[in-house]
Amino acid sequence: MEPQANTIGSFVKPISNLFRIITKDTFGKIGLFIVGLVVILAIIGPYISPYGAFEIVRNADGSVARLEPPSFSHPFGTDVFGEDILSQTIIGSRISVIVGFVSAIFIGLIGTVAGLISGYFGGKVDNAIMRLTDIAYGIPFLPFAVVLVALLGTGTWIVIFAVVILYWRGGARVIRSQVLTLRERQYVLAAKAAGASSARIIIYHLLPNVFPLTLLYVIFGTAWAVLTEAGLSFLGLGTIGSISWGQMLYTAFITASIRSAWWWVLPPAATLTAFLVGIYFVGRACEEALNPKLRAN
Repeated sequence: MEPQANTIGSFVKPISNLFRIITKDTFGKIGLFIVGLVVILAIIGPYISPYGAFEIVRNADGSVARLEPPSFSHPFGTDVFGEDILSQTIIGSRISVIVGFVSAIFIGLIGTVAGLISGYFGGKVDNAIMRLTDIAYGIPFLPFAVVLVALLGTGTWIVIFAVVILYWRGGARVIRSQVLTLRERQYVLAAKAAGASSARIIIYHLLPNVFPLTLLYVIFGTAWAVLTEAGLSFLGLGTIGSISWGQMLYTAFITASIRSAWWWVLPPAATLTAFLVGIYFVGRACEEALNPKLRAN
């Protein structure tokens, strides 16, 4: 049981160290606050929003409140269909959080596994995996997403699949280069000499050392996924029947309200930007944890 306890500790310690450094960094704390606030909104948003995402708001005389500017009853105004923009902004955070975090977990998982296997075994295995990463780098994302949507339809999981299938490549290459160095260390060579299996060496000796890099790619993968989902939704390739910040911008654009109804555009654009900035701040603090030279700058 002791090796397992040590292995668990080797994963917990980097996370605790990263969290400690983030909370000591001013921008890191700001980033954690922003990301935490958006996550909370994503969880409780449908329960605290004044209206449903597609609920039609009516005036006192029964008419639909179309393109109403911000007011006391509707702080963010209404859209051309008479829907409350504040409610849509709150509820729309859920899609961004789901796509962002789920995609990032799979990006980190696939990239780490590919990098570990490629770097440790080398030879034909390394060559095969690196050629796959080259193919992933060569595929333009937008045409790939269009083809994928045409074949499989729209949906949150389609967006996640499109993001993961291409964005694992960066983490795989970086982790592979790290493993190429780690596999020549004395403790790895000693484990081989002692008869340790390849799986045990990878899990107990290599994975804990590259795990901080995995966390970093998970954090930045969240930002890539959120931005990608917003871009696809703005192009009309997002999830049908659910509201997201990108879809709000898309609807404002196709109804020619993107310039006249500024209150329709500003909330989703501002919250999307703030969420991405918050993720960047957290990632910046994590980079300082992995590269102490950055702390002096």
